[in-house]
Amino acid sequence: MGRLTARRRIRRYRAADTVERLETLAVEEPLEIRVNGTPLTVTMRTPGRDVELTQGFLLTEGVIGGREDLHTAQFCAGAGDADLDGLNSYNVLDATLSPGVPEPGPRLQRNFYTTSSCGVCGKTSLDSVLLQSRFRPDDDPITVPAATLTALPDKLLARQNVFASTGGLHAAALFDAAGTALVVREDIGRHNAVDKVIGWAVEQGRVPLTGTVLLVSGRASFELTQKAVMAGVPILAAVSAPSSLAVDLAAEAGLTLVAFLRGDSLNVYTRADRITG
Repeated sequence: MGRLTARRRIRRYRAADTVERLETLAVEEPLEIRVNGTPLTVTMRTPGRDVELTQGFLLTEGVIGGREDLHTAQFCAGAGDADLDGLNSYNVLDATLSPGVPEPGPRLQRNFYTTSSCGVCGKTSLDSVLLQSRFRPDDDPITVPAATLTALPDKLLARQNVFASTGGLHAAALFDAAGTALVVREDIGRHNAVDKVIGWAVEQGRVPLTGTVLLVSGRASFELTQKAVMAGVPILAAVSAPSSLAVDLAAEAGLTLVAFLRGDSLNVYTRADRITG
C-alpha cells in the first residue's frame, strides 16, 4: 500500500538563519477507478482507504445505491506499467458491479484527471452534475444544538493525524446528533476525504446517512453538497465559506447547510429549523 507521507530535504530561511532539514509531506498519487474493467476516472489522492474512496465516489455519482450493488472492488496487478513486471502498484482499482446493476453511461465516461483541489473540473456542463438522489434528506427529523456543532471542529482536528505532521490534508468526518464521531478520513483532496467517509458508510450498510452531521475542514462547495445529498446526509457543516450554488442545492434538497463554523459561532444558510439553542 502506498505511503501517506514522504520525506524531502529542504532549505529553510528564517531571519538570519539558514537550515537544511527533512520535511514531511503528504503523498499525492493518481488512482484510476475502473468499473467492470472499463476506466471511469482518475483522481489525485492520498493513498489509503481506496476501496472506501471508490465506493463513496460510485454512490455519490449515482452508479450504486449501496454495498449490495457492488460485487467486488480490487486492485489491478501491474497497472499496465511495463516497468512494474506485474507487481501491484495499488494505483488502479477495478469495481465489479453486481448482476443487474447498470454500468455507468456516457455522462460518467471521464477522460480527464480529477485534481486534488477540484473534483468537478472537466465535467462538460452543469447538467452533468445535477444528479437525482435516491436518499433525499428533506424529511430527516434530526435536530442538533448549536453548541454541539461548534464543538465539532476541535474534535475533528484532534483526529487529523497526518495533517498534524504535514499541514497539507483536508479532512471530513461523520458525527451523530450528540456530537460523537463515527468516522474521520483525511486526503489531499477535499472531495476524496468526503468520498472515503461515505464509502465507509457504504461498507457498513449505513446509507442513507440519516441522523448524521457531515463536517468538512474547508469550504462547502457545490460538489461536496451534492455528495451529502446523494448519501442522504441531513446536515452539512463546513469551517469555511459556502458557494452560492451549494446554498441553492441545499435549499432545493432540504439539506441543512452550516458554514463559517469557528469558535462559538456559525452561519446557517438553509433549513435552520434543525439547529436548536
